[in-house]
Amino acid sequence: MKNSKPSKIRLDKLLGALGYCSRKEVTVLLRAGIITHTKNLPLKSDTKVSHEDIRFGGEPLDPPQGIVILMHKPIGYICSHDDSEGKLIYDLLPDRWNRRDPKISTVGRLDKDTSGLLLLTDDGALLHRLTSPRHHVAKVYEATLERPLRGDEMEIFASGTLMLNGEKAPCLPAKLTLVDETHVTLEITEGRYHQVRRMFAAVGNHVVALHRSSFGNLTLDDLKPREYRFIKEAEYQTLSGDIGYLFT
Repeated sequence: MKNSKPSKIRLDKLLGALGYCSRKEVTVLLRAGIITHTKNLPLKSDTKVSHEDIRFGGEPLDPPQGIVILMHKPIGYICSHDDSEGKLIYDLLPDRWNRRDPKISTVGRLDKDTSGLLLLTDDGALLHRLTSPRHHVAKVYEATLERPLRGDEMEIFASGTLMLNGEKAPCLPAKLTLVDETHVTLEITEGRYHQVRRMFAAVGNHVVALHRSSFGNLTLDDLKPREYRFIKEAEYQTLSGDIGYLFT
C-alpha cells in the first residue's frame, strides 16, 4: 500500500487492470448501469477517474495494486499458474482476481501435500523482497514424522551445518521444538525447495504431514482451509523487521 494519493486513471484501464472486464466491455457495462460514479457523474470509457469514486454493480472496487492476501492453503492444491498440473490455489480466488494486471502470485510455495499459511501479492518488488534469502523471514512448520526423533536432530538443525542432497551450502540454523515423539515444530528462515521434508530426510526420517502455521508475525488465527483475507494495515508494519516499511 502506498501513502500517497493515487492519480486519476482512465476508467477502462482501471477496470481492466482489476480484472472486472476487458477495456472493450466498459461501454456496454456503462450503458447497462453496472459501472457508476459515487456522485452520479457521467462516465465514458476514457474518463479519468479516482479508484474510490467508482462502483461496479453497486459495490466498491477491489483494492488497487499492492494487495497482500493471507490464505489457509488446503492439501491437494498447488502453487502454480499452470492449470495442467492439477487444482490451483488460484481457483480459490474470485475469477476477476486471476485477471488482474499485474498478476497475483504466491510468496514462495507450499507443495501439494502441505497445508497452512500462504501469502499472495500482485506487488513484484514486495514478492522478491519477502522471498529473498538475505532477509531471513521466519516461517514455522508443524510436522508429523514417520518415526520418533533419534535425539540429535535439534543440535544438528541449530548448528547451521546440515547439508541437503544436491546443495552446495548448508542450511541456515533452524529451531526444532519437540511436541511429542512424532510431532514437532520447525522454524526456518529460508525457502529452499521442499526444505523441511529434505531436512528430516537428511537425518533419516520422513515427514508424513506438514503444515505452515506462521510467516513472520502472521498467523492463520481462525481462518479455515480454503479461506483467505487481505492483510491489515497493522500487520504490514509487523510482518518482518526491516521489510515492514514496504507496507506503509
